[in-house]
Order: sequence, then C-alpha cells, then structure tokens
Amino acid sequence: MRTHRNALGWSQAELAERVGVDKRQIRRYEAGETQPALNVARSIARALSITVDELAGEESHRPDLTGEWWACWQSWQDGRETINPQRIAIRPLKGDIYQVATVTRGTPLEEGGYTWQGELRLWDDDVLMGWYVGNEAAVRSKGTMYFVLHTHGRRMAGRWVGKSHDGDVMTGLGAIARTEEDVMALIDELKKQGGAT
Repeated sequence: MRTHRNALGWSQAELAERVGVDKRQIRRYEAGETQPALNVARSIARALSITVDELAGEESHRPDLTGEWWACWQSWQDGRETINPQRIAIRPLKGDIYQVATVTRGTPLEEGGYTWQGELRLWDDDVLMGWYVGNEAAVRSKGTMYFVLHTHGRRMAGRWVGKSHDGDVMTGLGAIARTEEDVMALIDELKKQGGAT
C-alpha cells in the first residue's frame, strides 16, 4: 500500500480522504497492525488503481509505468524535421488508464516546443493508446498517441497523429524510455527502420 501511495505522491491523509477512513487507519494498515475489511480494501485498491490481489501483496505482472520517463517526438516546423526530447511523468489514474504530462518543454517555444498533457490506456500489457493536448494558450496542438511497449517495459515505440504547426493532420514517430540516452537511441532506430522496431 505504501509503495503505491508514494508512487502517486499522496500522504496517508490524502489516501484516507479518498477512501473515506481516518488517516490513523491508513497508518495502521501500512504498519501491519491491522488488515482492512474487504469493502475498505476494495476502496483502497480502487483509489490506488491496483487490484485487491496486488494490495494483498500478490505479485503483479503488469508493467510498472509510474514515474518519470523521457519522450522524444519527430515533428515538423515550417517543413523542417525537429526531434524534441523532453521529460514526462506517468501516473496511474484508474485501472489501466494513466495520466501523462510533460515535466520539461525540451525545445524552446520559438523552435516548436511546448508542454502538454494527456491520457494513455494500457491494453493487454503491451499497447498504450491515448490522447494529448497542448497546455499553452498559443499552442493548438492536440491528437492521439499509439505505443507498443517493449517486452521488459523499459521503452515504448510508436507514433502520434494530430494537429500541429505545419497542418491539421500530421504524424510522426514517438519514443518513450527511462533515460534521455535510451529515448534518443530508440528514435534513431525507428527512423532508420522506417518506424518499425
């Protein structure tokens, strides 16, 4: 419970409020002093976007997507290709749905960089599909994302389709990995292979 709560950045009081119990109960559950009743366990699991089995300590085979990643996008500005790496954060929302948002802009705004947010849904533990929208008033970019998760869950390769500076329906390669070095290597690999991994 503590691990999942910390991954979401919540205090014991925040989790208690979402579940509808006193924060001292959460402390007792995490310390192993007492076990929650089944209905409370279900509420805790829902709040943490995990299963009751995972809450009880059963090993999960679901990939761990939570945390900071690096994303890299192939896009165009005035017909010129740009490669934009930036740090992003992925947080569970509910079930297989994750919130994704930029931590850094990557490329300056004048050169086509912007901050954005969106959601991704994990399908069959190997495909992520979702949407994104620019956060800044001057940026009208929005669209969809599709990623195939690597077998070990350390990187994702895919594509975006959406509205951008150069047109209403544009597309480009996308890559997500745990480090900037890995994401740049992956985007280079995708470009050399014409988008296939």
